[in-house]
Amino acid sequence: MKNKNIQDEVKSKSLKDAKNEINDILNKLEKNGVNLNESIDDYHKLIKLNNHVDTLFKKRVKEISDLNKKIINDKK
Repeated sequence: MKNKNIQDEVKSKSLKDAKNEINDILNKLEKNGVNLNESIDDYHKLIKLNNHVDTLFKKRVKEISDLNKKIINDKK
């Protein structure tokens, strides 16, 4: 799978879907007898999924922080 295709596919995933796919890949990588080339591809996808989840969390934290600031300013 091309890197660009992986990136587009990952970016379109919800947080829940990305976390589920991370768990699926981890389970697959933990099994014995896994093909090395597939493992490398899975590992790269795992990293991209993890970065995507991190980005979604940071975005959510910023939204919450901004909302809290707005609530505090509205109370003044």
